[in-house]
Amino acid sequence: MKALRQNGFAYQAVYRYLNLLIDESDSDRTVRLPSLRHLADRLNVSISTIQYAYSLLEKEGRVFSVAKSGYYAQTAPSLISTGSADDLLEAVYVNARRAGMCVLSADDPASLQPLDSPLLMLERELLRQYPRQPLPQMQPCGELELRTVLAARYTTCAVNGWQADDVYIGADLRGVLEILISVLQLRGATVLIESPCDWMILRLFQAFEVQVIELPLQTDGGLDPQRLASLLASERVGLVVLSSVLNMPHGSISPQANRQVIAQLLANHGTWVLENDSCSELADVPHVQRLREWVDPDRLLIFSAFDRIIGAEAPYGFVLSRQWRSELQRYFLLRSFRLSAARQKAIARLLASGRVDQHLQVLRRLLKERRTQLIQLLRERLGEAVQIIDPQGGATVWMHSVRPVDMSEVFHGLLKQQVVIAPGELFSLNGHYAHHLRLSPICHSEHDLATVVGLVGDALRLAPGG
Repeated sequence: MKALRQNGFAYQAVYRYLNLLIDESDSDRTVRLPSLRHLADRLNVSISTIQYAYSLLEKEGRVFSVAKSGYYAQTAPSLISTGSADDLLEAVYVNARRAGMCVLSADDPASLQPLDSPLLMLERELLRQYPRQPLPQMQPCGELELRTVLAARYTTCAVNGWQADDVYIGADLRGVLEILISVLQLRGATVLIESPCDWMILRLFQAFEVQVIELPLQTDGGLDPQRLASLLASERVGLVVLSSVLNMPHGSISPQANRQVIAQLLANHGTWVLENDSCSELADVPHVQRLREWVDPDRLLIFSAFDRIIGAEAPYGFVLSRQWRSELQRYFLLRSFRLSAARQKAIARLLASGRVDQHLQVLRRLLKERRTQLIQLLRERLGEAVQIIDPQGGATVWMHSVRPVDMSEVFHGLLKQQVVIAPGELFSLNGHYAHHLRLSPICHSEHDLATVVGLVGDALRLAPGG
């Protein structure tokens, strides 16, 4: 106990001691815990310190008090086995799907205001209008109407113009990116990505044995041009993966001058660029010039998906590329995605009619309101204990603990209280961001956000140093 007290405040040591005591108890029955005086004598601390530790546990729902009787351990719901105790991402996924969990780990902006209902209504209308059409000509790269609308949406001038034949639509974003990895022959190659980066992209590269070099974002959301130039000169970089405008999960928008300098560097080296456009529409300032405005369009590929802005009923991913046409067509044909033609037509008409753009205005406002509320609560409850990147769009908040803590311990501690967070280490393959975490203010549960933020704050304060 003395050793524990030397590593933190006395109440933190008592809190951890009681947690161990509860975890070791028989969960099939209610267990009476030691009295305040008994614990104070045993641990050589004041009764008020014991009382404070018990009050924290009571607030978390781990213990309850009975008048004139004492404190008792509250049986906690068992956690679902993840199959691999060391796979933190698997633990996040599995526990986020448990009933009754407060999920702060998700990045699902459209769930706040989905367009699913208008989409399905339009699809049913199309099916009524054309009930007995002959089987359509096979379109392995996606419905022509949707590809045409997307090509027009991405065309900004004669130089940066796209055609329907440059657009390829797949069942989901992961499937599209798997095809790109095969087409670009990236297995065993070196790819440079901005960091932190979406865990789906990182795990996909890892699965295909792609060598990943992480280039950290600066505080303002830009990249260090000198470091990029050095990497391009010293490494055989086959592809650079960069955000179009909004860097997620960082939440920043890179300065325009920085984007121009980076684009010029890439052009000088003749590097292929894969632009991540999946979050651009969620930037608070929507009309910001994209990275692609300065990149050679003949060395550029762009990927995105519909589910972030429309909802779960529009899971399709897509990619735009002027080059690799025969290879992309062959891989999409071999993959044979089974996509609903009516659903794709409905998405195309939502885009062409301006309905999606109207929806985005509302969604951006709602997301900003939720983020602002979360940030205010974090600053009220945690003060200077954390540093927060003020997000300029999206559905999440990126932050890190000023005191180095073991964020995986924070994650597992919050799981016991039915709260799921996204530890920062998930957003790097090289062990970066161990003291960071990403939180989402969109939680569709009965939990009060202020209460949950209080639990996160307590978990950070009580976590052992990392």
